[in-house]
Amino acid sequence: MTSLASLIDVRIAGLPRGLAIQWPGGHAGARAPSVLLRLRHRSLLACLARGRIGDLADAYVRGDMEIDGEMPDVMAIAGVLAGDPVAIGRRFAPSRWLAKLRSRWQHGRERDERQVQFHYDVCDQFFGLWLDSSRVYSCAYFDTPAGELGQAQAAKLDLVCRKLQLRPGLRFLDVGAGWGALLIWAARHYGVHGVGVTLSHNQHDYANRMIADAGLSGRIEVRLQDYRDLQAAGEFDRIASVGMFEHVGRGRMDGYFHALHGLLRPGGLLLNHAISSGGLDNAQLGAGMGDFIEKHIFPGGELMHVTQAAEGLARVGFELLDAENLRPHYARTLWIWSANLERELERARGYTSESTVRAYRLYLAGSAMCFERGWLSVYQLLASKPDHPGAVAAGWSARSDYPFTRRYLAQRQTAP
Repeated sequence: MTSLASLIDVRIAGLPRGLAIQWPGGHAGARAPSVLLRLRHRSLLACLARGRIGDLADAYVRGDMEIDGEMPDVMAIAGVLAGDPVAIGRRFAPSRWLAKLRSRWQHGRERDERQVQFHYDVCDQFFGLWLDSSRVYSCAYFDTPAGELGQAQAAKLDLVCRKLQLRPGLRFLDVGAGWGALLIWAARHYGVHGVGVTLSHNQHDYANRMIADAGLSGRIEVRLQDYRDLQAAGEFDRIASVGMFEHVGRGRMDGYFHALHGLLRPGGLLLNHAISSGGLDNAQLGAGMGDFIEKHIFPGGELMHVTQAAEGLARVGFELLDAENLRPHYARTLWIWSANLERELERARGYTSESTVRAYRLYLAGSAMCFERGWLSVYQLLASKPDHPGAVAAGWSARSDYPFTRRYLAQRQTAP
């Protein structure tokens, strides 16, 4: 234990915040620390010395470790201890062929349904404690870094609608519709008729209640349905996939984009908004961080680099029109979510289990840190389905509903 304790002292000395550690029979670190870790087992010292942040987080969820300190301070320390989780994850990543084979096994219909419900059916009231009033569970779009969350989420919803050039009369599909905020915004402000799909019972029930309350039941609906069961070819003029792609898996990516391609009319537009891995070949972060997310938050979740998503779009016949990186916006969004949860910890414990509250405390703050450091990113990819397949070879012009310039993005459309 002497050598390990010495190693712990060295690790603590180089941290950006004061850290103290207590364990049975010993202690180390600062006398007036910003963060105190109280370990119930000496074995956890090895995880700390090796930078196995995910293992420490798992111990906290189990109750084998307690954390005293503010989440920003905790994550400032964790970020240094983790080293470079992108590089670590790359070293231990399986080959692309093996990863794709494993992904196909992980993302069958029944398994996808269980995995989605594991996350999104925790408790609506729990999510309502820290999301904005519209329950938008994806990256917001801030005018300034100090912007307010509700306004930023409204700006993101409107940005998606403007990129898709929504207008009255268009048929709109929202794949992975969540609690219905985007679909409601698109119908209320842009006059579309639309359908959303989700595998979450809680989201389905809540979204349709909100649709009814908004007086939009005749124009939009959210279905409890797998995207693979949407079979009306060419029915939709526009499709949005916001926060859904991460659940698809690399082994099902081509099938996903192929399904959306078939649902979109020629000339129509698709917007894919998704988290991107920081490395080209690693599907999750190292240092045990990806394992923690898989176990406690998003079972079956898989991340791909944005270039792989762009390649997948092209492979099934989409033309990439526009790409925007929202990474700083997601860091800001997650820190606000984290702060909201921290203020409501006692109420949160009344809605769900202590272990779930602990997992989400670390997930929200840890994800904010990951986006700040560039270990994760998030992109909006706008693509079209050209109205003439093989247009170039045939000597035709491939057309879509995309404007000749991007000036339209600077002007918010008025409500119908």
